[in-house]
Amino acid sequence: MESLENMKNEYIQKYSDRKLVFGEGKTDGGIMLIGEAPGGEEEKMGRPFVGKAGKNLDEFIELAGLRREDLYITNVVKFRPTSVSEKTGRMVNRTPSREEIEDFVPLLKKEISTYKPYLIVTLGNVPLKAVTGNNRLSIGSCHGVIMESEGLKIYPLYHPASVIYNRNLKNVYASDVKKIKDYIN
Repeated sequence: MESLENMKNEYIQKYSDRKLVFGEGKTDGGIMLIGEAPGGEEEKMGRPFVGKAGKNLDEFIELAGLRREDLYITNVVKFRPTSVSEKTGRMVNRTPSREEIEDFVPLLKKEISTYKPYLIVTLGNVPLKAVTGNNRLSIGSCHGVIMESEGLKIYPLYHPASVIYNRNLKNVYASDVKKIKDYIN
């Protein structure tokens, strides 16, 4: 069976023209947070969730009574998906394509099988669908409820960036995070 490090090296070779951002943190069966893909700050720093969404994630971690070093944090797609903004002509983040997601799912599954988390927190629709393999699921219909898929305990949350764009989600997000704290305790 192929090791996680060998798989990472294969992706580094395959995407030699892109800066890949791999997961980081505690790797011994704790809580795994899975986002969609790195943004500009993450790409620049080579670490997941260090930009604006990372600041919201830090609030979530604190609210849940956790510390970042107690978690393993990763993304489904390991490079920054971009497009050119029609308004500014600059590169902006975009949702990963179905092909990009499908290409990185084997690596994500390898991370999960290697680190064996007791709880996976999916941050948004992309990781929820990638982890469960169910493209009909939506974060709006199943956030805040622990579910099981392929023997994994999964806790879907809205993506931390969604709170930036939709302030109405802040209370829902906070309530969902507090449920994680109760579950952990």
